Amino acid sequence: MKVDGLNWQILRCLQENARMTNTEISRRVGVSSPAVAERIKKMEDAEIIEGYATLVSPFEAGYQLKALITLRAFMGMLKPFLEKVKSFDEVINCYRITGNENIVMEVVLKNQKHLEAFIDRLISYGETKTQIVLSHVVKNSEIKPV
Repeated sequence: MKVDGLNWQILRCLQENARMTNTEISRRVGVSSPAVAERIKKMEDAEIIEGYATLVSPFEAGYQLKALITLRAFMGMLKPFLEKVKSFDEVINCYRITGNENIVMEVVLKNQKHLEAFIDRLISYGETKTQIVLSHVVKNSEIKPV
């Protein structure tokens, strides 16, 4: 499916506020509400729109730390780790990457003791490096036309 200029305008509205009504989107982009609904449905079916989510502040929800943890898997441990990581409640994002490390995870933790215990669970899979996140500089930036 081609993402034309009108589709990008609709996507821009939804990225600004996924709960924006089709009526409000139609006012902003200059087409009828049924036309907006049809285009959104087609983009969902084509998996251009992957879903809708509620963004939760980990700090307001009681977590004191956010960290980025990279893992360089031991020989033969990458595939087992790729299955195991799905079960870790602390992991909010996990990427398989190129370079010296195989994995980068974004994790939320209650405190330093929780971080230590979590790292202890990881070290059987490989060597880890941890960076504590101090603040967001860019957060959920909009995907723009190519």
